[in-house]
Amino acid sequence: MPAPPTNDADAPEVGIGWRAPHQRALLEQRPALDFIEVHAENFFAPNAATRAPLLKARESYGLSLHGVGLSLGSADGIDPWHLDRLATLVADTEPRFVSEHASFARGTWQARAVHAADLLPLPFTREALDVLCANVQRVQDRLRRTIAVENLSAYLAWPEADMGEVDFLVALSQRTGCQLLVDVNNLVVNALNDQRAARIDAPLPAVHRWLDAIPPDCVSELHLAGHHDRGDLVIDDHGSRVHALVWQAYRHAVARFGAVPTLIEWDTDIPALDVLLDEAASARRLGRDALRAPAMEPAA
Repeated sequence: MPAPPTNDADAPEVGIGWRAPHQRALLEQRPALDFIEVHAENFFAPNAATRAPLLKARESYGLSLHGVGLSLGSADGIDPWHLDRLATLVADTEPRFVSEHASFARGTWQARAVHAADLLPLPFTREALDVLCANVQRVQDRLRRTIAVENLSAYLAWPEADMGEVDFLVALSQRTGCQLLVDVNNLVVNALNDQRAARIDAPLPAVHRWLDAIPPDCVSELHLAGHHDRGDLVIDDHGSRVHALVWQAYRHAVARFGAVPTLIEWDTDIPALDVLLDEAASARRLGRDALRAPAMEPAA
């Protein structure tokens, strides 16, 4: 039987990242969620045993396939093997959402193809934008659908940049028709690190300005997660509850973009399922409050 609806038409749809420790509980308890997200690469193996739990969950929930290895920004182009596996998975599961990152991981080093096994930030240059647009268009043409591209938490910036991140991402969306997946936690992590490096005075106004510069019709999904503050550096580790600053930024994002589907991400130190469901309930409640609040003026 399908999972019960959330029965909250005045709040954003909310989902959680589906992780192996919760597989049985999710299928048996069928908590009231709107969708679940999985990392696409975990289900590339074509055998039935690997995909059976996912297809079972698909009977009850909307499905989001979130990629981490497509390397959309690679100057070497898209790996044909990776794209083939993704296209097959999309055809087999018919997900509601397909998303990836504005990053690169593949390249050529000493005449050999190498993979960084990480989401590396792109230089915000016209040349890098051309590469990213070409790769995103290739993926969309193959999948025969629009994808969403996510902003990064980044720990370095390229000195060659000749445009800002917002202009870069908006241009990507306008040129390819792709949507943007706005990771609110990533924005807060970047702003906190910028504050520590004395590049900005306060993180929240900087995040609000970033959000206000994105056209609402470009945004199809929001991500929320926890981060780890080491003092000298804030790490986007997805290993704790959503922090207060991220919740504040989320309310601003919902007021700006409307009832955009929202995901709770938790990838390390996985808690009990009830903890994730509690975070999802908080997102639904705060999103509802933001939608009912009077319209806000854009940040100065």
